[in-house]
This record gives sequence, structure tokens and C-alpha cells, in this order.
Amino acid sequence: MVLRAGLIGLGMMGRHHARVMREMDGIELVGVADAMGDPHGAAGKLPVLSSVDELIDTGIHVAVVAVPTQYHEGVALQLAGAGVHTLVEKPIAHSVEAGRRMCHAFAERNLVGAVGHIERFNPALQQLRKRIQDGELGAVYQIATRRQGPFPARIADVGVGKDLASHDIDLTAWIAGSPYASVSGQVAMKSGRPHEDMVLVTGKLENGVNVNHVVNWLSPMKERLTTVTGEKGTFIADTMTGDLTFYANGTVDVEWESISSFRGVAEGDVTRFAFAKREPLRVEHEAFRDAVLGLESDVVTMEQGLHTLEIVEAALESAHSGMTVRIAQH
Repeated sequence: MVLRAGLIGLGMMGRHHARVMREMDGIELVGVADAMGDPHGAAGKLPVLSSVDELIDTGIHVAVVAVPTQYHEGVALQLAGAGVHTLVEKPIAHSVEAGRRMCHAFAERNLVGAVGHIERFNPALQQLRKRIQDGELGAVYQIATRRQGPFPARIADVGVGKDLASHDIDLTAWIAGSPYASVSGQVAMKSGRPHEDMVLVTGKLENGVNVNHVVNWLSPMKERLTTVTGEKGTFIADTMTGDLTFYANGTVDVEWESISSFRGVAEGDVTRFAFAKREPLRVEHEAFRDAVLGLESDVVTMEQGLHTLEIVEAALESAHSGMTVRIAQH
């Protein structure tokens, strides 16, 4: 079966969605919509429609929503009402309440509702998760992430917490296989915008792993790193390059007296792994397609996207109150 697909939102992410959808097996891009036009020429030969209703009228089975976050709920609810399986860019919505309404709408109609947490499909993180599951790190002690870079002028409706920290919160729980138990947050607002442009999050997962996230739009240096420290060493995943490196705990005796007196971990071998590096967006789309077709899939569900948003809002609440926030488990 070939799924007739629609895309709403032709901005920076929308153009990439359009390209990937055109190249995929089992998908035919039959309609695109954006009330603001098509600044990147993503529509190709397709007419640029101006509304969700027009897009639905093209007879689509599936849709991708790549509009600003504040419009996610309204667009998704229209698509759910029309019986269209939908992949919404992250975060799922501008608020937890909106996300809950979206989850309910898709579940009620037995539709696939997914969220574009693309880092789960990054080859470095997929390799990292598999190797941790295979026991190559032993017990996991800590997961720390850094996601920094210049402010993107296209983001105006949410702060860096919901836009970027949601990546790290989602991938951390996914890698560790455990939900968050508690979070504490700090924020800064330095760019004159109504939303935070820096957020620092510390927390603990239900399985006892300590976590730390450094996220901002204030750095001229772009950085996307995930560091996992455990019993047998440390993995570092760079999701900009797709590289994964393992720093093993040392097993060789150290003869230098000033170092050997330290009773902690010694340096061991360093391994940079070679593996296939497929485009994460393509792998994400394949997972969504397979979920719609009823095949085995690791698509990120709306329920999972909602849980991530709950953690982000808890961290922002902590920054406001100065108190650690315990996370209620569903």
C-alpha cells in the first residue's frame, strides 16, 4: 500500500520533511500547505495550499506537522478529526494540557500519533543505546548532555527548554530505559525575549541514574554531546557528526607515583566505532510509516512526547520556585 501523505509547514524543517517524503518507498507526497508560502521551494510541482482543510481534501492518509509549536494542537486536532495519522514535530505542544488533548484525540480514533524526537534516530545514539543494553558499559551511573549554539531567529513562540532541552530529556530516558523521578532547573533570559534562552537541568531517573543537561542559545560554539558514564568506562556520542567513542577504564598498572596514589579510575583504551550512518530524519519517517502500516516500529508516540514535555515544564517550574520537582509516574 502506498500512503498518500501531506505536509503542513514549509519552513526550515518542512523543506527537509518534503525531500525525505519524496524519496521514500511506500509514501507519495500529494499535498503541501503553508499560509506563509514556500520560501525554500519545497513544494516542487505541488500547489501550496493555505489551510489544513485544503490539505485534508487531497485525500491524505498521513500528515507531517512542521508549523510553529503554538499551532501544533489546532492542526493536529483537525487532522485527527479527519482520521489522518500524524507525525508532529517536537515538542508535542506548547503546554502539557494541549499535549494531553492531542493524545486523547488520536487514541480515541485509534490513529497513530507520533512526535518528531529525531535524536532517537541518530546513528550515534542508536549505537550507544544498543551497546548499553548489551552490557558493554555495565551499570550506568550518569548521563550528561550539552546542547549549545547561537539563537535561531525562526524560534519565537517557545524558549530553549521546550525547543532544545526536550531533545536531551527524551533521549536520556530512552537510552537509560527509565523515566525521570525528579528534576531541578535553572534558567537565564539574556536575549531580551519573553522566554528563557538558557536552561540547566539536573535530575535523577527512576532507576537511580543521575542526569545533567546544559542547554542554551547563547553560545557561538555549536555543540551536541551526550556522555554516559558507567561501571566500565564512558561513552561520548556527538550527534552532529554521528560519532561514538568509548573511553574504557584502565587495567594497566600506573607507575607514576602521584597518579597511582589516586584510588579512582585510570585511563584505558579509547575506541571510536565505525558503523553505518543513515540520515536520522529518513529513519524517523520509516518508523512512522511502519507504525501506520501496523508493522513493528520504534516510533516516538504522542504519549512519550507528552511525558517529555511534562519533564521540561517541571524543570521550568523548579527554576521559578527554587524547589526540586518530583515527577508523578503514570
